[in-house]
Amino acid sequence: MISTWVSVIVMLVAFVDGARNEDVIQPCAKVQTSSSVVPFGSPVTATCVIRDSCPLVIGHAVRIEWRLGDRLLPSGPVANESGRVSEVVIPSFNHTRAFLTCCVQASPAQVVGGVEIRAGYPPEAPQNLSCQTNLTTPNTLTCSWDPEQQETHLPTKYTLHTQIWDSNESHVYELQPGVHHYTIPRSGFVLFSEMEIYVKAVNELGDAVSVPLILEPVSAAKFDPPTIQKVQAVSKKYGCLKLSWSLSQHQAWMHNYRLNLEVRLKTVTRNQIIEQVIPVSHVRPSRPVDQCRLLHGTQYVAQIRVRYQQSPWSEWSSSQSGVTLESAPTGRLDWWMKVSGDHMHKQLNIDLFWKPSKQFHANSQNVSYIVSVQKLPAEKGKVCSTMGNYCTFQLPTRAKKVYLRAVNAAGKSAPTEARIYLPTARAAISDVSVIPRDDRSLLVQWRSLVSSSPNDYVVEWRPLLETDLSLTQFEITDRNQTSLVITGSFEPYKPYGISVYPRFKGGIGLPQTVNAYSRQKAPSMVPKIRIKKTWQSHIELTWDEIPLDQRNGVIQSYKVFYWTEKGPISVVNADLEERRVVLKDLKTVSVYEAFMMVSTSGGSLNGSTIHFDIEPFDAVSIVMIVTVCGVGLSMLIICMVMTCFSNHRRLKGRFWPVVPDPANSSIKRWTSESTQDTYLASDSEEPNPIYLSHLSFLDLPVKLSKEDNDPWLSSAEDTSDLGESICGSPFSPGYSGSNSGSVPYATVIFPGPCNSPTAKAPHVYLRSESTQPLLETEESFSPKCYQNMATSGIQKEQCFFGLCHDCVTKESPDPGILWDDFPFLQALTMNDTEKD
Repeated sequence: MISTWVSVIVMLVAFVDGARNEDVIQPCAKVQTSSSVVPFGSPVTATCVIRDSCPLVIGHAVRIEWRLGDRLLPSGPVANESGRVSEVVIPSFNHTRAFLTCCVQASPAQVVGGVEIRAGYPPEAPQNLSCQTNLTTPNTLTCSWDPEQQETHLPTKYTLHTQIWDSNESHVYELQPGVHHYTIPRSGFVLFSEMEIYVKAVNELGDAVSVPLILEPVSAAKFDPPTIQKVQAVSKKYGCLKLSWSLSQHQAWMHNYRLNLEVRLKTVTRNQIIEQVIPVSHVRPSRPVDQCRLLHGTQYVAQIRVRYQQSPWSEWSSSQSGVTLESAPTGRLDWWMKVSGDHMHKQLNIDLFWKPSKQFHANSQNVSYIVSVQKLPAEKGKVCSTMGNYCTFQLPTRAKKVYLRAVNAAGKSAPTEARIYLPTARAAISDVSVIPRDDRSLLVQWRSLVSSSPNDYVVEWRPLLETDLSLTQFEITDRNQTSLVITGSFEPYKPYGISVYPRFKGGIGLPQTVNAYSRQKAPSMVPKIRIKKTWQSHIELTWDEIPLDQRNGVIQSYKVFYWTEKGPISVVNADLEERRVVLKDLKTVSVYEAFMMVSTSGGSLNGSTIHFDIEPFDAVSIVMIVTVCGVGLSMLIICMVMTCFSNHRRLKGRFWPVVPDPANSSIKRWTSESTQDTYLASDSEEPNPIYLSHLSFLDLPVKLSKEDNDPWLSSAEDTSDLGESICGSPFSPGYSGSNSGSVPYATVIFPGPCNSPTAKAPHVYLRSESTQPLLETEESFSPKCYQNMATSGIQKEQCFFGLCHDCVTKESPDPGILWDDFPFLQALTMNDTEKD
């Protein structure tokens, strides 16, 4: 815009200051240059000629100046004597466009002439010319190219030139500025005739032509994606598929022309997609294509694409699948076995895993596996049959090997021998570590011990959150290898257990196991802190373990942050295994806040905040505790001293009882010639259990006679059930209570059963030996002297249960007083009464 205004001003000045004539107005000066358009950076020469009739120079000395835009240029010497011609040379013109003006020095300087100079570059030859034929309706030929890489700064014009060789027909197609492609209509080309095509670029500094393209339009045609009609196995040909295909309806008219074909086959093997592209030349769409040398009994997914000679490839067709004919499996299987012994039943528990080796081919879609203990025949010693990749079974400890076979409908593979390696206590590896490489691979590294010499190593891994053994995978490495990259579909934030086993000639050594993650992040939860113990200025905090499915990585630290309202924040690192921490040197009468942060290598998470305080111990409480402890200790010492030095026999007997020797005890017998008439002192009195607890009853098979003068029969109160209650009491030999194992102290022997009539035979009392200690210092539960109160009038006293030194013979004993002292004999009398 500025240059335009400068040009207008120059022309106005030239016309205003020019010599005036009645017929025409001429400018004062004329500026001439070698060229108004020059190559960028080239020299420019200009000449300014001032007319004699110019009023600005009449009668004045003339001095001419040159300006390039706003910059003053040094002018050359004057070209003639009058000084009205001047020349200027610009060594390098570095402007794309600029005005060169000629001025006459005056007050002020006056512009008397000027010219616009433009600079640029000549065009470059267009590159990468290509043409493509469209065989759909309508047929067209589209050509495109790349423009020049360098800006010319000058308008450039492009034209497309074609020439058909057979007819010598040529065409020129002009293009719009900035457009670098053109579509030739159907009338401008012949499909099966060669033609020459090129692009020409022209500007004010020159022209350039692209490299000519010679082609047959049909060979530049990009076909529509073809269609696969059917994929099927070839009869009696293993590993062959037959593909029937056709072109789209727009190119169906070319079904008799020979085309080039590419077949892409995909199959899934070992959880990997295997792809192969097979070229096929000079085929007709009307004929099927056979593809052989494929895996037997394998499903393939097929796609095709076509082209004519060197034309662009069409897009891939839609997919069709087919299965080759089955054959028996071939190759061996890689296996890995874990053995545990059952010493009680002399059995081996075996987990056998396997996978296809690089040489193995299932040759079928449905493959099963048989494990047997015999090489031939396989069915006789079969211990396992499965469609999976592992098997669990038991074998006797004498078993040394098993045989693994793959089976399909066409037959069985050759057996793979799997030796049984028993576990040993040998250690061969240490320092197992896992480094994630990406989401699908992990680098496992370990260190081999110098003293070990294993045959090889087995690296096993499985997802820890799954219990399915079929997810277990393994790799076998060389004995000299100490690292392995394992690949698979590892899920991020999920734990995997990775174990490295050394395998020796005589067994499998101790493994090393670590947990690994392909990617880690912060845990999903933080366990709740619990206060376990508080004492003085310390407090112990504990928490539960984070569930495995919520860790999202390997736990690296537990940190407990705690602080008071005015104090600083303190941090304690907890032990990973113990999951406990002790906060020390806490201030009393202060409320603390605390929370825990759990960290993995992928991030950290903070838990909820808890509050706690420390109760102080005041001086009064301490004095009371000391006083109570002192008083209790003093009383204990006094009691021990009194016990040790006391002469009280009963007190000393409680602590140091005198245990009699049962071997030195004696048995006394006491017989009575006649039955004494007895009576109870009081009808309401019950036998004393203290006495009865040391007696038992024995019935002897002797028939007794009934006495008519039994005083119990004349009693006003019915006591017929007393004898039975005594006989069935827990003190009888037939009683089966908790104390049935003890030996009674005394036994009363009856001549007949309890419920039989009372016999006239006398009762017999036995003093029995005891299994329980009797203290000599204790008072006896029975009298020292027992008297026989017979009705026959015998008054002589007899002593039982030991010697009696206090017995005095009385002529007329008082029966009432005697029966009060012997309540058990009263019960015997009651028993006899019932029998009568």
